[in-house]
Amino acid sequence: MPFLLYLVFLASGFAALLYQVVWQRSLFAIYGINIESVTIVVTAFMVGLGLGSLLGGAVSKNPKRPVLLLFSMVEIGIGAFGLVSLPLFHAVGALTLDMSPLATGIVTFLLVLVPTLLMGATLPLLVAHTVRRSGNVGQSVGTLYFVNTLGSAAASILAVMRIMGPFGQQGTVRLAACINIAVGLTVLVMHLRNKMPLPSPSQPAPPEGAVE
Repeated sequence: MPFLLYLVFLASGFAALLYQVVWQRSLFAIYGINIESVTIVVTAFMVGLGLGSLLGGAVSKNPKRPVLLLFSMVEIGIGAFGLVSLPLFHAVGALTLDMSPLATGIVTFLLVLVPTLLMGATLPLLVAHTVRRSGNVGQSVGTLYFVNTLGSAAASILAVMRIMGPFGQQGTVRLAACINIAVGLTVLVMHLRNKMPLPSPSQPAPPEGAVE
């Protein structure tokens, strides 16, 4: 079970980096590549991940909350946003053409902030689950952070060398969304299996002649 959990979190990091590469290129194509647009997009990613991490940590503090279920819902939510992200970006870009640079920056910031909040919440939710199972905070944080970063590193190489060429931006985002949804459904099954009651051991039959 821990190996499968690490594997799906590696896939989650892979998908997150695909989004970052495609969304940055898409937003730069809409608003142009200048110091202002680059700063807004990168800041939105970093702020969203940071705030999402804080939010996920606050939610996971309660030991009664089903963190695996919450993680699966977050992953499916990221995938759902990913499927509509590029058309949404272009629609919003068309609406903000006549806005001031400040208003355009705020809209762009909010667009990227929503999915990155969800992405940032994934690590503390899984850390809470693994800590509850193992009781080892350092090992849980270190291993999960490692596999997630490893997935992102793999995506940063493959996105440019193998994925974006044949798939294009829309195809790459759809691939990432499918990965997120698959991760969410896999973890949902894990949650449901953990919730299933264990079969009670059968009572041994009393020996013959025993007085009950």
